[in-house]
Amino acid sequence: MAIILFDNAVRAHFYPLTQTRAIAGLRMGIATIRERWSLWTREPVYVHTTGYLQQLYESPAAETHLWIDATALPSAELLSALSDIEEGVCLADEQGLIAGKAQIAFESFNPANSLHYFKEVRKYAQARRIQHPWHLTQYNDFLLRQDFDLLVEGRNSQPIPETNRVSQPEVIFIEEGAVVEHCIINAATGPVYIGKNATIMEGSAIRGPFALGEGAAVKMNSRIYGATTIGPWCLGGGEIKNSILMGYSNKAHDGYLGDSVVGEWCNFGAGATNSNVKNTAGMVQVWDEQSGAFIPAAQKCGVFMGDYSRVAINAAINTGSVIGVSCNVFGNGLLPKRIKDFSWGTEGAVYELDKALEDIGNWKKMKQQTVSEAEASVLAFIFAHHSK
Repeated sequence: MAIILFDNAVRAHFYPLTQTRAIAGLRMGIATIRERWSLWTREPVYVHTTGYLQQLYESPAAETHLWIDATALPSAELLSALSDIEEGVCLADEQGLIAGKAQIAFESFNPANSLHYFKEVRKYAQARRIQHPWHLTQYNDFLLRQDFDLLVEGRNSQPIPETNRVSQPEVIFIEEGAVVEHCIINAATGPVYIGKNATIMEGSAIRGPFALGEGAAVKMNSRIYGATTIGPWCLGGGEIKNSILMGYSNKAHDGYLGDSVVGEWCNFGAGATNSNVKNTAGMVQVWDEQSGAFIPAAQKCGVFMGDYSRVAINAAINTGSVIGVSCNVFGNGLLPKRIKDFSWGTEGAVYELDKALEDIGNWKKMKQQTVSEAEASVLAFIFAHHSK
């Protein structure tokens, strides 16, 4: 038996982050949702998502599996309840199916009718779920602490070099190959996880909870506040607070990034800065692709940036901005709050697909990667269906 994390209609609320990945691929804390379920259960985890994205994920063998809504976060209580269910039984709350055990044809599974696959529906107290992209930053503090405990249990950290000044070293974990010298690390406010072969350069100040992924780097004299996640092979620099960089993205220079979620293969030019609070200190409105309208999000809300997008040097990013997939963003003054997929600048010009793929390939070469056929196919689908 394996776990299958499935997408439902809620995935549209996570635009632009779920244009290029299933909900299970979203990173919060140290891990992605898929990785987190694997850590909790030690079972193989598969993904069921919308048609054009399914090519990015393997399909499981046809047998009985545990089907779980990808927006539901694991907990000891939920796993205890799931351990007692038999085949044909599921758990549900007011929002619908949480998880259930059944043999369902993978290709024909319909998340809109997910309860119909089970002969018995057991009520469960409201599960902890994510519903919008700003929930990723709102849960990041909690999940950084939870993931840290899961990842380091029974393991020993690499020694903390004496050149560093640290508080509460017992909740600082350094993986093999990481380089951390001449830094200030305050783990009194939360645990600090430094991934395999990662680097924190001289003069940087880190305040937990914080995670730095495998192969990632924090540039010299950076100021990183919790709760921040800098994912695998990212570059972090300047001032970053309560933000998530999914992976392979660069925010390497001075400038502020706060209360934001950045996809993969993104780049911030030197001096680029986002606003995360309105001058009125009022509720921030964020574009919701599913409803086609701006909706209230939170009092603090930065930028949500889709994969393969880049912003120019000294860019001034508005509060609660949404930048689509594969955008080359530049313009005068404060940038628009909504920038569509494949935008070239902010005046309505289109970033043509062939040029976009060529430029993405150039960025990938810088990290010894190439554009796969599946990635190109996904981008071609998004380009064909984006609103020009």
